[in-house]
Amino acid sequence: MGFDRKYLICALGYVVLGMGVGVYMGASGNHRQLVAHAHILLVGFVVSFIYAIIHKLWLERPGKGIAQVQFVLHQVAAVVMFLGLLLLYGGVLTETTLGPILGASSMGVLAAALLMIYMVLKSGALKS
Repeated sequence: MGFDRKYLICALGYVVLGMGVGVYMGASGNHRQLVAHAHILLVGFVVSFIYAIIHKLWLERPGKGIAQVQFVLHQVAAVVMFLGLLLLYGGVLTETTLGPILGASSMGVLAAALLMIYMVLKSGALKS
């Protein structure tokens, strides 16, 4: 399975999860998970969907190793971020406990974005 499809499947999973959190907030009247909800939809759904499009349209043959590292890094960092935010805004764990974990996951998402930029530049996709 190509990375375009892998990212698309993940994006669709994140949109269901994000919408589920939104439905929960609306039904319960408890909107404490708004930050987690937004991150699941933006970092999970939107970014994964954009990465799927990039792979489909511009990265026909990315370096398999770097593409795999980038994919795994984004997915792991995103899931850790979402779980950390759900625990934080759900009042399960404190910011003191989760701060370093959320910081590391944010850096992981950023590093994955930088790897994507590198793959796009290396592929020559931006040449006229």
